[in-house]
Amino acid sequence: MSAPAAYGKLTLRLALQLAAPHTWPAAILPVFIAVAAAAVTTPSISVLMTCVLLIICILMQSAVNTFNDYYDYVKGADSADDNVDPTDAVLVYNNVNPRSALALAVGFLVAAFMLGAYVIWVAGWIPLTIGAVGAIVVVLYSAGKTPISYVPIGEVVSGLVMGGLIPLACYQALTAIFDPRVLLWAVPTILGVGLIMFTNNTCDLEKDVESGRRTLSVLLGRKRARSLYHGVVFAWVVAIAALVAAFFAQGLVVLPFMLLASYPLIKALLDNPLAPQTRIGAMAQVCSVNIALGAFYGAAILASTVDLVL
Repeated sequence: MSAPAAYGKLTLRLALQLAAPHTWPAAILPVFIAVAAAAVTTPSISVLMTCVLLIICILMQSAVNTFNDYYDYVKGADSADDNVDPTDAVLVYNNVNPRSALALAVGFLVAAFMLGAYVIWVAGWIPLTIGAVGAIVVVLYSAGKTPISYVPIGEVVSGLVMGGLIPLACYQALTAIFDPRVLLWAVPTILGVGLIMFTNNTCDLEKDVESGRRTLSVLLGRKRARSLYHGVVFAWVVAIAALVAAFFAQGLVVLPFMLLASYPLIKALLDNPLAPQTRIGAMAQVCSVNIALGAFYGAAILASTVDLVL
């Protein structure tokens, strides 16, 4: 029996695939919502701070993706038969040393905290505290005997951390004000980010059963999971309309455009059976809906400062 081939080099291309740029909207849009809210509630915001916060959040999202790939690979949860894009399973389709991927994930976190030094210097320790909570969740999400991604709270945790804590921390860093209302304003991003994980888990239901995962989709079964999924999608749109009406009323002018532009994307997502063979399409669809609704929600917040006349 021949010895296994030596591991190949972790190239820049493969490192970028591990970072999974197509999932970055889960980090970018919460920052955008925080920036929009800060822009309409304070006299001015720092462009430099905005850029630093954006890079930090992208690095954190990249760490999540890389840690997840690493732990799924070493635990045997990923295989070439799982209906995934090869760029979404770098360690499965490429002869890369898993330790290199683990080092890359740690590197993403270290880089994020190094940039966080500037945020601490300008805004104090509150963003660091929130970021530390997020970093702990990033590791616990995939690591450990029972990772968060293996239990029914994965969608809620990912939504709250990425969709909720990011806007809260970014708003404080930009305004020097810790405003709990930001968590309420972030409900749409919480739902949107949570739906990304819900999409993945519902498509992977059979695989997760075999690997011993007890995700929400596994507990509900595909039929009930899809019913809940559809309900959350509708709640997502309603939450945007309700929050804009309650806090950013002048931005209501944006909502008809949001509904017209996002309807085809939402309809395609709702029509998807969320089955293994449609997984790649479903993930692309839910990311597209996140981008559309997040962008229009941010635009509605920004438009709330515009004076409208008849």
